[in-house]
Amino acid sequence: MSNSLPTTPATQDQASRMTQLLVVFTASIFLSAALLFAVQPMFTKMVLPRLGGAPGVWSVAMVFFQACLLAGYGYAHLLTKYAPGRRSVMIHLGLMVVACFWLPLSIASNWGRPPVVGEAFWLLGMFAVSIGPPFFALAANAPLLQAWFARTDHPSASDPYFLYAASNIGSFLALLSYPILIEPLITLTSQTWIWAAGFIVLILLIAGCGYLLWQSPDKAPAAVAPETAAAKPSAIEAAPPTWGNVVRWVFLAAVPSGLLVAVTAHISTDVAAVPLLWVIPLALYLLTFVIVFSRQPIIPHWLVVEVQPVFVLALVAVIVFEPIRMIVGIMAVHLIVFFVLTLMCHGELASRRPPARYLTSFYMWMSFGGMVGGIASGLAAPYVFNWIAEYPILITLAVLCRPGLTWPKTTWQQAIVFGSVVLAIILTVLFRQFEQDISISQYHMMLGALLILTVLFWRDPVPFAAIVATVLLAHHHVQESGSTLTLRSFFGVMKVNETMNGQFRTLSHGTTLHGGQRILDKQGKPVTGRPQPTMYYYDGSAIAQGMDAVKAVKGGPINYAVIGLGTGSLICRSQPGDKATYYEIDALMVRLARDMGMFTFLKECGQDVPIVMGDARLTLADAPDGAYDLIVVDAFTSDAIPIHLLTKEAMAIYKRKLSPNGIVLIHISNRHLELGSVVTGIADANDMVTRISESGDVTEDDSDYKFLGTVTVSARKDEDFGPLAKSQYWELQRPNPRQRVWTDDYSNIVGALIRQLRQ
Repeated sequence: MSNSLPTTPATQDQASRMTQLLVVFTASIFLSAALLFAVQPMFTKMVLPRLGGAPGVWSVAMVFFQACLLAGYGYAHLLTKYAPGRRSVMIHLGLMVVACFWLPLSIASNWGRPPVVGEAFWLLGMFAVSIGPPFFALAANAPLLQAWFARTDHPSASDPYFLYAASNIGSFLALLSYPILIEPLITLTSQTWIWAAGFIVLILLIAGCGYLLWQSPDKAPAAVAPETAAAKPSAIEAAPPTWGNVVRWVFLAAVPSGLLVAVTAHISTDVAAVPLLWVIPLALYLLTFVIVFSRQPIIPHWLVVEVQPVFVLALVAVIVFEPIRMIVGIMAVHLIVFFVLTLMCHGELASRRPPARYLTSFYMWMSFGGMVGGIASGLAAPYVFNWIAEYPILITLAVLCRPGLTWPKTTWQQAIVFGSVVLAIILTVLFRQFEQDISISQYHMMLGALLILTVLFWRDPVPFAAIVATVLLAHHHVQESGSTLTLRSFFGVMKVNETMNGQFRTLSHGTTLHGGQRILDKQGKPVTGRPQPTMYYYDGSAIAQGMDAVKAVKGGPINYAVIGLGTGSLICRSQPGDKATYYEIDALMVRLARDMGMFTFLKECGQDVPIVMGDARLTLADAPDGAYDLIVVDAFTSDAIPIHLLTKEAMAIYKRKLSPNGIVLIHISNRHLELGSVVTGIADANDMVTRISESGDVTEDDSDYKFLGTVTVSARKDEDFGPLAKSQYWELQRPNPRQRVWTDDYSNIVGALIRQLRQ
């Protein structure tokens, strides 16, 4: 005989309604989050070519998204406070319908070219005008729908935080699918229309949520802490959050948010500013929310707290000692440690979540913390610091997010902390003062000894963080020991250095040299007059051969364009009668090359050479068709070439601006990406042929700052290459039929990485 009670039609209807509630609310939150986070890489990729493909575009975009998320959460909080329950349904549905007037998404028509200065604020304005209302409406959905669910009679209504995990699963899947499925297969135009269709479906789902709420008793949510409510339905009502709670929420949200911006810029600067490298950190960031807000977290919070110091030390070791050289391994370390630090911070945040009655307030302050972190890292840091100081600062703050934040109580512990800091400062001063007498390996041993001391403070966040910060700061000062000048702009950090023998002055951007000039001859006497090009531009280099070939074909002076100024050394390859035009996006680079007296190429060889400011794709299009005999594409952000300069559409612009026998020369030297086949493909798509040089008939001499580079030349026909067509060092390329051509809608960074690793 069965002991179960008979099922009546009434109980069946009730069970069916509970299922409907759960399914419709979960589907709405899932789709809303997917749309919210799919639009981020989609629209930012749309905007990227306006600002030279700089990684800073994504950093500023993240600030906008976080600010808009805060606005949406604030709106949801006010709506549930002053128009709770059924009234909020009609208001929010009205907002969603109004947002449809911005569909399909596109860049606002009156926002053309960015200004020469203030690029970040121009970007924020353009994002607000172009996608602000739809994004704002989507941003409000997660807390608002959870607040509606908390007012229903569903058994889980007292603890709706599990829906936040569903929200982040939607975000996580949308982000991962974008570079893997959406970007390679669907054009940007089609993406915007599909996104618009999803937005309409979401409105219908939210209307369904409103209908189900309307059919429910519409009771006020519980004011009992979630874990308490589950165990004791009659528990005493919890006190409202205090300002102390709010400060902790903001801090625990701000640190990982700032880290997200910092680590994304760090890993994308040397590879490429593309959605693939944007979404991986953001997807990991969202995954931590999924884990910590799940009812059964797959990674226990106590375990994350225990292992966090190990991962921090591993990251510090990679930064200071550089044991890993391959970009994939370096990226993996940074991303894994970022995940652990974020998981720890968000775990602490989830453990401090308030009862359901204060849910929207919690999300609002959490979002405020996210915006603070994003602004600090993405907007303020480039103006406050002349180096990437925000990254080590945020690593240190993440350590201070650990529970048990107290100052060492014993005198010997305090002595070790202060002694370590003082010792690191003394060692750094000694190293910079007697750099030739202390080897870098000896200095590394000293820093390693300091890191070993952290074992004494494994569970004490303050001394542990103090030693880590000291080591990272000391490492930075040692790296800067030879720097004469360090400057930072929206487009990155530039350093001017002089070599130890004083013979050369160099310019580096990020981790890569972008130019150099001999300032003393081998006898130690100052070099005066017309400087000799170095780096990749010396006599006999591949770039020099390309320029000479164009002059041979033309039989006289040439008119040429250079995309990317650097130190301006290429101008000194000009001969009488030649005309040059530079295209440069960074005003700070122009100051360094022309106005600050650091490099004299422009002064001695081309004082009046025009420099056209702005993104080259936009500004070069204004030049007369057929104007140039040679176009040199030599634009880099650290070691990364802006992707939008290597597409079928970009090559079409270059071709239009070439004279009948003109050549496009592209400098594609890169530590991480194989780009020769990319250029071959985009040239072939424009009915052009390509040759490539990777070694040449000259000898590389690092001590004389003469480097071999990888250079391609593309022309309408092989005869236009002149002497290069007969050279054994310039190999004619054939497009790979199995390799898809890069376009403004498609690029394959993973493929380029794999090809380079194979080589």
